[in-house]
Amino acid sequence: MAKVVPGRYTAETEDSFVVFMIGMRINHLWAVHRWLPVFMAMPGMIRELYMNRDLGFKDGHMHFSWRRVCLVQYWDSFEKLEHYARNGQQHLKAWRDFNRKIGTDGSVGIFHETYIIPKGNHEAVYNNMPVFGLAKATSHVPATGRKETASRRLGRDNDPAVPTPPNPVQ
Repeated sequence: MAKVVPGRYTAETEDSFVVFMIGMRINHLWAVHRWLPVFMAMPGMIRELYMNRDLGFKDGHMHFSWRRVCLVQYWDSFEKLEHYARNGQQHLKAWRDFNRKIGTDGSVGIFHETYIIPKGNHEAVYNNMPVFGLAKATSHVPATGRKETASRRLGRDNDPAVPTPPNPVQ
């Protein structure tokens, strides 16, 4: 289990980046033979990305809900993400298998959303959390001073609406 870091932190990066969400939805619950292979393709792709960081993958995390699995990923650039989508061994195999075996039969849904985040156009806060999300993909730094509020993290100016407790001494 990840270690909780007491206090308020934010994610810091001087670069633009991409947030990519990809996942699947089980549309026909009893069609296990249709959706299980789609689900089982995900670990291979994730393993391939973690083992080949030069592909541009920074980090990611998985979310589960009733009929859905979603992976939120952070990438260096859209170009690197697209290159992996078109050339990554595990992804190409999964893509071809899905189109051949599932196609448009409606049993399993897949989706992705891509967000290109220009430099300086993001903000995040993590309070009493393990190093997580964008902070794990970039730099995990105290959310103090110019990083204390969402507005300040976006380069604007305001005062906290609620007094911020000091971070514990690490």
